Amino acid sequence: MSTQKQGEGVSLEAQKDAIQAFAARSNLTVSQWFEEKETAAKSGRPIFNAMLKELRRGRATGLIMHKIDRSARNLRDWATIHELSDTGIDVHFATETLDFRSRGGRLTADIQAVIAADYIRNLREECIKGLQGRLRQGLYPFRAPIGYLDNGRGKPKTPDPIKAPLIRKLFELYASGQHSLRTLQTESQRIGLTNLAGHKLSLHGVETILNNPFYTGLIEIKRTGVTYPGNHTPIISARLFKDVQDIKSGKSGPKLTRHNHLFMGLFRCGHCSGPMSPEKQKGQVYYRCQRPLCPTKTLREDVIEGQVLQALCDLQIDQAEAQRLEDLWLSEAEKNAHRDHLRSLELRLAETEARLNRLTDLLIDGSVDKDTFNERKKSLTLERERLREGIAKTPQLDERRRNQQQFLELMKTLAGLYEIAKPPEKRVLVENVFSNRRVMGKSVELEPQKWLRNAESTMPVPLGEQQRHRDRTLDTLLDLIKQPQEIAERRGH
Repeated sequence: MSTQKQGEGVSLEAQKDAIQAFAARSNLTVSQWFEEKETAAKSGRPIFNAMLKELRRGRATGLIMHKIDRSARNLRDWATIHELSDTGIDVHFATETLDFRSRGGRLTADIQAVIAADYIRNLREECIKGLQGRLRQGLYPFRAPIGYLDNGRGKPKTPDPIKAPLIRKLFELYASGQHSLRTLQTESQRIGLTNLAGHKLSLHGVETILNNPFYTGLIEIKRTGVTYPGNHTPIISARLFKDVQDIKSGKSGPKLTRHNHLFMGLFRCGHCSGPMSPEKQKGQVYYRCQRPLCPTKTLREDVIEGQVLQALCDLQIDQAEAQRLEDLWLSEAEKNAHRDHLRSLELRLAETEARLNRLTDLLIDGSVDKDTFNERKKSLTLERERLREGIAKTPQLDERRRNQQQFLELMKTLAGLYEIAKPPEKRVLVENVFSNRRVMGKSVELEPQKWLRNAESTMPVPLGEQQRHRDRTLDTLLDLIKQPQEIAERRGH
């Protein structure tokens, strides 16, 4: 017997009644029941195999099944049933009036088995067509991943108001560089993020979330590698997703494993350019260059932080400097730079879309294989979404000026904000305010990022990657001033 979802929808109870009635009419005794939960379209069904094993051991002399198509939706299993009959085991079908021991009965059964196998193949093809149609419409026809809610057939998934913010937090924590997968798993338990069954996330579950582009608005089918644009609302940006993938692949510095050291991966040796690795000894964290024969010695974390704080003090601006920069940003040069930045994003978007179109032509011509096509398409689709986000988030001049005024006010108290920041916030500030962060002997060399140097010279609007550094810094500073009560508590400690 098989489940109600299969065949014409006859329930297990109805199948069992039909088999019992057949056994009574034929003076047969049922010694054991086998109820198959797996689809007959696939071979290797566990209950089916267990039944075969019992028959081959001589535990029974015959087999009664509800219908031929309960066993013959794949021809491999049908051949196995033929072998049972050839070895002397009687095969009966409760709803079929045929004699499986006769040539005519076997022929009739074979014809019905082939028809059943063809039916399931056709049904599978139609199901695949239906699924692909949904996917091309931007709809995900499977169970919603963690962070989204199902809304019935033909409707896009919607963000879960409880779990969606936690998913976003998970990505932001990993993108901060302060967490490994294992520490992120612990953090997911702390913030209350659970899997679909309501249990705590496993390590594999955390990695599955971080690898899923569904949260950016894309649908990726793992089995085929094909990516579709989705109609659901993204939970995170394509930029944040790319940052996470870069960290996971090792493109954005080392990943933490046991300790969330403040400056892990941020500083390099000024002599040999090797990474300064943290070590905890007797309650103190020391940063050391691990390359042999390098003259750089260890430097305590608190000493590095003191020099970082002094450098931030040096970068703070007074009222006169703020006025000078504001006058500069209100000039015609800003309008031109703003226009050029937006135009640059639009040109890159057009180029990415053209590359996507050419990629399809290459697949049709046979110049690239399907796996390469799917991988490149996924990468280009993510890049396209990132550029679209950049264009959508590029503020108008009035909004940009308000942001600049906020930024100038924050730059007046940069060191003070750093002091009250939490470690992940401090890392963001150090990484995006300073470039070429090096340790030379007992001192630290900190060079301001290009966007800061530009702000003090003649280019008021940073572009590209420098724009990202500035935006991340501004976002972090703004977050620091959003909660006055929390800031007061931090200062109190």
